[in-house]
Amino acid sequence: MRSNSSRGRTSHTPQRTLTHRRTATVALAGVAALIAAAVQTGAASAAPAKPQAGKADPAHVAVRLTPSQRAELLRDAEAAKAATARSIGLGGKEKLVVRDVVKDADGTTHTRYERTYGGLPVLGGDLVVTARSGKTMDVVRATNATLKVPGLTPAVAKAAAEKQAVQRAKALGGTKSAADSVHKVIWAADSKPVLAYETVVGGLQDDGTPNRLHVITDATTGKKLYEYQGIDTGVGNTQYSGQVTLTTTQSGSTYTLNDGARGNHKTYNLNHGSSGTGTLYSQNNDTWGNGTNSNAATAGADAHYGAAATWDFYKNTFGRSGIKNNGVGAYSRVHYGNSYVNAFWDDGCFCMTYGDGSGNAKPLTAIDVAGHEMSHGVTSNTAGLNYSGESGGLNEATSDIMGTGVEFYANNATDVGDYLIGEKIDINGNGSPLRYMDKPSKDGASKDSWYSGIGGVDVHYSSGPANHFFYLLSEGSGTKVINGVTYNSPTADNLPVTGIGRDKALQIWYRALTTKWTSTTNYAGARTGTLAAAGELYGATSAEYKAVQDAWAGVGVGSRSGGGGGGGTSYENTTPVSIPDNGPAVTSDITVSGRTGNAPNNLQVSVDITHTWRGDLVIDLVGPSGTSYRLKSFSGSDSADDVNQTFTVNAAAESANGTWKLKVQDQATYDTGTINSWKLTFP
Repeated sequence: MRSNSSRGRTSHTPQRTLTHRRTATVALAGVAALIAAAVQTGAASAAPAKPQAGKADPAHVAVRLTPSQRAELLRDAEAAKAATARSIGLGGKEKLVVRDVVKDADGTTHTRYERTYGGLPVLGGDLVVTARSGKTMDVVRATNATLKVPGLTPAVAKAAAEKQAVQRAKALGGTKSAADSVHKVIWAADSKPVLAYETVVGGLQDDGTPNRLHVITDATTGKKLYEYQGIDTGVGNTQYSGQVTLTTTQSGSTYTLNDGARGNHKTYNLNHGSSGTGTLYSQNNDTWGNGTNSNAATAGADAHYGAAATWDFYKNTFGRSGIKNNGVGAYSRVHYGNSYVNAFWDDGCFCMTYGDGSGNAKPLTAIDVAGHEMSHGVTSNTAGLNYSGESGGLNEATSDIMGTGVEFYANNATDVGDYLIGEKIDINGNGSPLRYMDKPSKDGASKDSWYSGIGGVDVHYSSGPANHFFYLLSEGSGTKVINGVTYNSPTADNLPVTGIGRDKALQIWYRALTTKWTSTTNYAGARTGTLAAAGELYGATSAEYKAVQDAWAGVGVGSRSGGGGGGGTSYENTTPVSIPDNGPAVTSDITVSGRTGNAPNNLQVSVDITHTWRGDLVIDLVGPSGTSYRLKSFSGSDSADDVNQTFTVNAAAESANGTWKLKVQDQATYDTGTINSWKLTFP
């Protein structure tokens, strides 16, 4: 089944906000074998040389590149891109476009590319090539589909695509009567690449947020394939961080908010305008603001401080020099619009923008908001996670995770580190945070755990499982008090998770973001990538690796490190069963014997299914009594591939012994799949 909510790569990296694929193998051969097993079973079966317990293997840590060193690596990749394209089997009409490069201490490089086909951008064609000593070790692709289309001449007029996009933009609050641009692309995010139009409609939405809607239209049928909003809105002496030190520039008797120590990051005052750069903050003394919004420079000081803290966090935590890792600073704009309750990152201007909140009383310039917005820029310049579907939730979560990292890194006594998002800016008007990482559902809309339809949820709420995973990986489950804040984090399978500490969790997430993920990465792919990162950094039999497995299982993605529900006895069927397209249900049997009494109320059902459109699938567990337990329902909006998940079933009414069945049915046309294996685990 095909739906309008399918996921894909866009040719323009979008703006990101704070408010409401598949990976092939991994970089090193030893870990590659391990991850292939981990995706299916959650258990380690092979490992590279084991690093010192609890410490990252220095060979697999990215080196800190100077801007000139990075530029040289990019030049080398550019010179070799034709040979690289041939070595990885690209077709004659395909070409690579170098985008980014990461180099490990052992000389391994991870080069990120976009693709073109017949000179057209390929949306969903991005890939990462891992190589060492001139030899390709691994290729991680946003799509594994063969890139070929019948022709490059559209059957649908460009004007028809533009009309469709403009109408959609108006439905979202836009006011423009014409598109900013319409151009041909290859849409490759689904299983079959097609010739398409990408139409971009700008302007403003009715709430004052800049509008940059991207609509992808099939150039043969005129059907809308995908859309995403290219402005990523956030909700975003200082108002929030007390008296701080700012790096400014002096020229004669004039001081400006220009941070020469951090790529000349500048902070501007829009003075309630909604376009342009604004006016660079400038005055004849070096004391900025008065701690309240009565002074226009207060918000400027907050934003300037937050940008500096974010720069330092990335530099000292990951060795990253600025958002693009090229030593160049972005810029900040404050006092956007009138009572604008949001903040956003814009790739177009390479800048952050902050509104003043309701009644222009609470600018959205707190530390974690600044870290959140700038991190959208980092994501755009690394994995490029599409801002829609599951990849959009991971995009938002990455900004929440890194914004939290910035807040802890800043170690500011007035705004202490916590796992609450936007707790200072009072978006809700009652003093509550915008989001909670320990239990995302506390905000009333975010999701605690993954489920098959989560790709259809707004990205600010589908980010919940990833935020929850990060909290569990960092701090573990259960009740605890950190910096005066009480947390109580549950798990999807009601089993405990032991944390490894925030510093290690950040390193694992960042390495996955920069070397393992692509534009179309979903939650299953995020698990694969973080396991690969943990395996490289800490070893595939390490406590850190197992904690990644357990934390993902704690949010409903994949199996526990002990197999299924954290240990116990497992029964598995590994005989493949084909799933016919839009056909009758098929079953796979497991016979359990030698047990006493009934099955548990937390029976673990681990499923490994390959399928090109998992939303078509209905999956049931059938007990020995013949009673069916629904594991996954049909969802027309769930456009991702494959099902690699462990479900928890209350099967206490069933006898443990007997024949259990996994029943799977494809209920829509165009896609087929296979039950690769499935497993019952009695904890």
